[in-house]
Amino acid sequence: MPPTIEGYWNDLRSTKVWRSVFRSGTGTSTLHRALAVQQNVFLHLASVKMRRRSLAFSATWYLGTMSLATFLILTATGILLMLYYHPSVPQAYADMKDLQFVVSAGVFLRNLHRWSAHAMVFLVFAHMFKVFYRGAYRPPREFNWVIGVILLILTLFLSYTGYLLPWDQLAFWAITVGANIMSAVPVMGRKVRFLMLGGNTVNANALLRFYVLHCVILPLVAGLLIAIHFWRIRKDGGLHTSQVETAAGETNE
Repeated sequence: MPPTIEGYWNDLRSTKVWRSVFRSGTGTSTLHRALAVQQNVFLHLASVKMRRRSLAFSATWYLGTMSLATFLILTATGILLMLYYHPSVPQAYADMKDLQFVVSAGVFLRNLHRWSAHAMVFLVFAHMFKVFYRGAYRPPREFNWVIGVILLILTLFLSYTGYLLPWDQLAFWAITVGANIMSAVPVMGRKVRFLMLGGNTVNANALLRFYVLHCVILPLVAGLLIAIHFWRIRKDGGLHTSQVETAAGETNE
């Protein structure tokens, strides 16, 4: 009998390379398939088994999923914007004008990035309020609550660092005001301001630092914490216990 596609697929999954990458789930039983989901970050958006009512819109309002969706949109549009942007004082503002008047669909791309950033801030705040209201921060989920708070702070930092990149008057003076507020912090304020700006004024050093933070450091940290956040949701009992049943049960008790 000639080999089939299924036969090739089974042979691939039995190779040493495949088994070194995917540590479980190579069998055909329900247990193997469950292990494949439980130990894969990308498949942890949904549990192996889940109650139907936990998937209802009223259970979570899909706020966490929509927050992740906006982050993915920002990542994709941000990479495309990086192809047209130079983080230098003479060129940054000119690049923004090119995106507005020269680049095909440049205005759409920039506005999609900007409005997705606004939406992400709103959705993350709404998600945190929802989790707090439902009591889903209680044990054993207190660690994941801390991860969520850090993600909220990172979201605000991402929005703030991206504000300077257009290098227009609004961006310049907004960061200047924010830096002056930072310098008012007792003891460490002026040192933190100097570290943030790379100097005493908002100049080329500040633009470069904000660019590296906005495009490299903060997105990588946020992506790692998002993966841990979804992983802990599964390890802490899943969506149906964390936000529907346990929270309601503890509240009634």
